[in-house]
Amino acid sequence: MRHESRRMKRMARSHKRKKTTGMNLTSLMDVFTILVFFLLTNTSSNEALEPPKVITLPDSVVETKPRETVTLMVTNEEILVESNSVVATSEVLESEEIIIEAIKQAMIAEMGKAIGVAQASAEAEAEEAGTEGEVQPEPPEVNILADRGIPFSLLKKVMSSCTEAGYTKVSLAVIQKASQG
Repeated sequence: MRHESRRMKRMARSHKRKKTTGMNLTSLMDVFTILVFFLLTNTSSNEALEPPKVITLPDSVVETKPRETVTLMVTNEEILVESNSVVATSEVLESEEIIIEAIKQAMIAEMGKAIGVAQASAEAEAEEAGTEGEVQPEPPEVNILADRGIPFSLLKKVMSSCTEAGYTKVSLAVIQKASQG
């Protein structure tokens, strides 16, 4: 018969009591849930327009952030409304017309989105102010993203076509610089 020391017996009892417990996943799940909510809330609040690689926007010391509106992009090759090609830039430059019919028709087609965005922003502002009743929507807006090398004569035709289509607020997208002062 084997004789075990007290120490050996104590170690054996202690080893039997210690059962391997599984990893507690509750706190890990909590951390991942918080991380997911953080990422979702911060990625959806992107207020700045992301200019495409083919356009180099001019710099400005503007303070106001751009709102979500209809976007018209003027590149060296083509003019796009909401990422849909409308007309070639060379065609507009060669044209004697001040109002380009293709741009006007594309902007009229996007009018529903512009009015919807304007209505939603007007309702949100009225709700913040606590006023009730009929809310007057803002006129439809358009943001024009144009390369800084685009001639002004082309931009004038584009802006004229937008105003002819009913867009009374025309904004030119720029890159915000730090303000001097």
